[in-house]
Amino acid sequence: MKHPLLPRLAFGLFVGLVLAYLIVPLAIIVPMSFSGTRFLTFPPPSFSLRWYEEYFGNPAWMQATKVSLTIAALTVALATPLGVAAAYAISNSQSRLMRSLHMVLMLPLIVPIIIIAIGIFFVYAKVGLIATLPGLVLANVMLGLPYVITSVVAGLQSFDPAQEMVARSLGMNRLRAFLTVTLPQIKASVFAGGIFAFISAIDETIISLFVSGGQYQTLTRRMFTALRDEIDPTIASISTLLTAASFVLVLLAMSGQKKAA
Repeated sequence: MKHPLLPRLAFGLFVGLVLAYLIVPLAIIVPMSFSGTRFLTFPPPSFSLRWYEEYFGNPAWMQATKVSLTIAALTVALATPLGVAAAYAISNSQSRLMRSLHMVLMLPLIVPIIIIAIGIFFVYAKVGLIATLPGLVLANVMLGLPYVITSVVAGLQSFDPAQEMVARSLGMNRLRAFLTVTLPQIKASVFAGGIFAFISAIDETIISLFVSGGQYQTLTRRMFTALRDEIDPTIASISTLLTAASFVLVLLAMSGQKKAA
């Protein structure tokens, strides 16, 4: 007879190994970002903020950061309302067409990103959107929509649609009933979806390699270029900052959902 604790111990060990696999690279990159030497070495022989100062003091890095933040902000501004509308339609319809549309909108999470990037590149080459801000924003909206839709659909599943029906029976049109009754109760899910869309846009690399460039070179593309030319410790400092920012944003999303619950 198996001991009842063995499966739990095995599962705990497996989870611990997965966490270690994810955390070990950070345990190497973060100390190296504070290295005072010219090259990436671990453990660092000395500690300094030199590479953070190099990042914040370099106009090229700041321009790339500005482009990435602009793209991420515009992505959230477009993907969030579109994703909320799509999630609302999906949740309130049982038609086969809507289920098919849901699957199509989820494809960016399923199809390998390199295939999506190649497809976007050929389309953009024909319509003149390569190395343009609208082109980068539209590509990231496509990638961010699944996160918003998934989050909002989950929020709508815990919402009682009868409340909106009552508001509509009292004279409100569908849009006003949604904005007045439904949206305030699923705002945590909307907020979480927007945050994940922002993280997706700020961290996106593969598509940026294909369609960004010139004055619209993203931070991730510039990081890749810098690694190709030389191993610059500035990359470690930027990676640390991006990881910390993503971690804080995820905590904010989780905190908002817990408060709503």
